[in-house]
Formats: sequence, structure tokens, C-alpha cells
Amino acid sequence: MIKCGRPAKGSELLSRDRVLDTALTLFLEHGYGNLSMEAIAKEARVSLRTIYSQFGGKAGLFGALVRRCSDQFFESLIFEISPEAALVAFAREFLFRITRPDVVRMRAILIGESPRFPDLATQFYEQGPQRTLEHLAQFFARHQQAGHFAPIDPHILADQFLSGLRNERFQKLQLGLETTPTEAEIESWARQATKLFLYGCCKAREG
Repeated sequence: MIKCGRPAKGSELLSRDRVLDTALTLFLEHGYGNLSMEAIAKEARVSLRTIYSQFGGKAGLFGALVRRCSDQFFESLIFEISPEAALVAFAREFLFRITRPDVVRMRAILIGESPRFPDLATQFYEQGPQRTLEHLAQFFARHQQAGHFAPIDPHILADQFLSGLRNERFQKLQLGLETTPTEAEIESWARQATKLFLYGCCKAREG
């Protein structure tokens, strides 16, 4: 099972992390709608009040899981290296995270149950895709100021880059028609998508 990060030491943070680990296991086993907060609290060995005070409810707990995962590829987006190297590193980490079997299953749970639980969809989008888009937009805006990118709305740049990463292979993976990519396949995927985004597909004109 993929572990999407560990917090710093401290009893409160360790307790929070234990709740998240437990919730991930139980969500994968039971789904969202069929899982009670009482079951999570019992398995995590914390009080129900603790979970509500830290996460605000089951949707907030799901959102915290998404946030913990997205934090991992944020850390790979480094401003101090070349834009291409930074985007490849981000793409590599992003693709690794979103293609892990547990994450694919969690996304399937979200898609299947969000019509009945709109708060679930809201938490997922705000803590995952929206945060990722904003973080990338800041990256592009900063590099635009340094003259590395054209003066295009940085949110559009971020959206186009992410769309290029979540390609047809990712769609097939969600449908169970593709196997989990290896690290070598992810490396190739990340580099090809980044180069296509940065340099396009038109052949350079001679003369």
C-alpha cells in the first residue's frame, strides 16, 4: 500500500497520521458510503471527537488523504533548477503517485460515490486537482517573470501541462485496461509529455 508521506514527530501528528493510514485502509476495503466514522475511530484507537476536531467529518478525512498525497509531488517542483528539469521531476512524481493501485482504487471510489456525497467530490477537487493547478500556476508565473515562458495565463499553462500528463494511458489505467507502469515507463512518460508541452510537435523550419 502506498504511503503518501509521514508528518513530523509528535504525539498529535503521529495520531493524525495513524488515523489517515487507518482511513485509507478502510476506505479501500469498504468504500465511502458504507464506512462509519465510528469504525475508523475504533480501528485507529482514537476518540470519535478527535477525528471530528481534526478533520471535520468523513469528507474532510478523505480530503486530508488526498492532500497528503498531493503534498508529495509539490515537493518535487523546485524553482532553483531549469524549468524543464523541474517539470520533468514534478511529472515523474505526479505520475508515480496517481498510477499506484491504491490511488487508482480511491479515485474509482470517488467517481462512484460522489453523486451521493457531493462534499466528497468537493474535498477531492479542492485538496487534489485545485491545489495542484494553483501550485503549478505559481511555478509558471514565477518563471514568466524570469522570461522563461510566454505571457500566457499561468493557470492555462498549468491546466495544459496536467492534461498532457493525464493522457489516454491514464484513462485506460482507470478502466483496468492497463497495468501499473514501471518506474522506467513513468520516466519515459514524464519526459515525453514535458518535451511535447515545452517544444510542441511541429518540425522546425529550415532557413
